[in-house]
Amino acid sequence: MKSDRRFANRKKIEGVKFNDLTSITNYAVLARCGRIVDASISGFLIEIERKDLVPDELRENLSLEATLGQQVALYLPQMNLDLDGTITRATHMGKGRFAIAIDFSFDVPEYWRACLIDLLPAPGEIDSLEE
Repeated sequence: MKSDRRFANRKKIEGVKFNDLTSITNYAVLARCGRIVDASISGFLIEIERKDLVPDELRENLSLEATLGQQVALYLPQMNLDLDGTITRATHMGKGRFAIAIDFSFDVPEYWRACLIDLLPAPGEIDSLEE
């Protein structure tokens, strides 16, 4: 049986900041802020610091397993854009930093996802624009 999981080329991102990672499942803010560090047309990877987690039960644990499968939304202020998807993986990377993988919602068109990935800055792109 073939897996439905799509494997797509990943793009390292310059750390696009986001605000308000919110669970659509229970309308609770999970994290105040963080950054997108990696993306593909199937989803994106975010990093969150422990201090930015809102619920006490998440901030006090080394596991974000309770968030797996939750539908979430987050806001990219630099692009005035909301993204939504489903948390598929959450791991503690050490020193109070968490990595969370989010798959885009199925209703987001693939061409739109591809355009978004093209627009997200690769490492060094922002620095070269400022020179």
